[in-house]
Amino acid sequence: MSSDVLIHRHGAVGHISLNRPQALHALTLEMCHAMSAALSEWADDDGVEAVIVDHAEGRGFCAGGDIAFLRNSALNDGGVSGRRFFHDEYQLNHQLFTYAKPVVAFMDGITMGGGVGIALPAKYRVATENTRLAMPETGIGLFPDVGGGWYLSRLSGRLGQFLALTGARLDGAEVAWAGLASHYLPSDRLAEAKARIVEHPSRIPGILSELSEKPPEARLEENAEKIARHFASDRYEDVLASLEADDSEWAAKELATLRTKSPQTCKVALRQLATSAGLSDFADNMAMEYRIASRVLTRPDFAEGVRAVIVDKTNDPAWNPATPEGVTDDLLDAIFAPLPENEEWQPLHD
Repeated sequence: MSSDVLIHRHGAVGHISLNRPQALHALTLEMCHAMSAALSEWADDDGVEAVIVDHAEGRGFCAGGDIAFLRNSALNDGGVSGRRFFHDEYQLNHQLFTYAKPVVAFMDGITMGGGVGIALPAKYRVATENTRLAMPETGIGLFPDVGGGWYLSRLSGRLGQFLALTGARLDGAEVAWAGLASHYLPSDRLAEAKARIVEHPSRIPGILSELSEKPPEARLEENAEKIARHFASDRYEDVLASLEADDSEWAAKELATLRTKSPQTCKVALRQLATSAGLSDFADNMAMEYRIASRVLTRPDFAEGVRAVIVDKTNDPAWNPATPEGVTDDLLDAIFAPLPENEEWQPLHD
């Protein structure tokens, strides 16, 4: 078992604790496999009634996936190992989403990308004053995957499209306001919450409600009307034009943010969310996202975005295509097209 994820059993409660603090608990393939194996074992064990997912130490619940590994794959093995990572990570996401026993995810700290993918499928999602949730993938030439299409497309007022395009970070109060968290607890109550869940796993809703408190006012709420208006279109050029026509400081700030993102993956994200909104099965969403990931991984923007933002930290990515107009419908069609039948994503045990 990987030491990067600690697997415990406390009576009738399974406990998965991410333990890679030097990387803000970013997920590796081995961590995904360890988590899936534990969940599979507990699913068949009548003695396990619930599962807790948290992090062992350090700040951050989970900062995402292993980006350096994925870039190395894109540059050196044609994306083969990267596609395997996505495939198995998405199986874990789906496994959590469909899990028959209640899962409680404690998002106490940075919860980004892959961290969102293992927290939001949980029946109970606990935010705290330390929570910082984001899907920042468009800034590195990726897209909001790990089920992001499903969750973001189902938020009200075009908030999902705003988060997908800008990569905006939400604090715990905003996460609760948006409905992405089921409960808001002060971080100093988490130990008590976990201890009480271990003692009474059948009382999870009551325990979390008793320890919850009303979150602070969500700063995001005051911009809700502007977000709904400016991000109303599924056409990226329309979003940019709407912001350009608004001379407010807020619009200028969001427009400047969008100008730093990959035009390709901004357009991918809008189509992804529009497609996902019409799906009724989470597995279909994950199959779609795996098709996208398989193509985007080896397109120029991903390796270039990671270089500019994470490796060299120059923040000067040369996107290709460089403009939204250069991202054609034909290119998007190719990114979303079905894979050969033997390469399509499949749920675990399917």
